[in-house]
Amino acid sequence: MDKITKTDAEWREQLTSEQFNVTRKHGTERAFTGKYHATKDPGTYECICCGQPLFASETKFDSGTGWPSFFQPLSKEAVTEKDDRSWFMTRTEVLCSRCDAHLGHVFDDGPRPTGLRYCMNSASLKFKKA
Repeated sequence: MDKITKTDAEWREQLTSEQFNVTRKHGTERAFTGKYHATKDPGTYECICCGQPLFASETKFDSGTGWPSFFQPLSKEAVTEKDDRSWFMTRTEVLCSRCDAHLGHVFDDGPRPTGLRYCMNSASLKFKKA
């Protein structure tokens, strides 16, 4: 897989201001405001920046948090995880492995079979209906 690298100016041309803030500046949308938090249609969630497939709708669940939540990515190679020590706490940040877009965070309070909750920002995703 080839890594995608662009300047901030190039990303700004491609993304809305909210998408840029979330994916390139590690921002977060407000809970219950993202367009995919309640989506139940079958399909695939892709990276808004590079189009890499990230999550299948079959792994999406209602976590009650107001953000789209998944119990696993499509593949381990689709995402990268790293420590995030912002906001006076340690969390695990989730990035697109292809373009390093900030997607959200992963927590260990999810459902079976993984016990994980990938809490993603709608602004970082593009939904492709099946």
